[in-house]
Amino acid sequence: QVQLVESGGGLVQPGGSLRLSCAVSGRAYAMGWFRQAPGKEREFVAGIDWSGDMTDYADSEKGRFTVSRDNAKNSAYLQMVSLKPEHTAVYYCAAPGAFIMGVMTDGHKYDYWGKGTHVTVSS
Repeated sequence: QVQLVESGGGLVQPGGSLRLSCAVSGRAYAMGWFRQAPGKEREFVAGIDWSGDMTDYADSEKGRFTVSRDNAKNSAYLQMVSLKPEHTAVYYCAAPGAFIMGVMTDGHKYDYWGKGTHVTVSS
């Protein structure tokens, strides 16, 4: 069983930055970050493989978001810069139930999800 707890969300002005954290209880292999904005479907934001050597991003966030992990601390992170109002959403971290190679972008392939952390970008 894997438990995930996100933190670091909050209110930030346009152009600002936030760093989200995901604390992992149990063993997490590849990990992903997703978000769901009001009235929209959940979407992939960023992912990282078990070693931290491979990452992938939604096209819209390449160059803006950076995903990382610290396996010694059982944590994953999402650094977000140059935020815009359209980044307002609940951000979730997710982990699969078994070892996989590479990065998964399909949310349906993740078995464990945190409860999310709210990010609001507004002046």
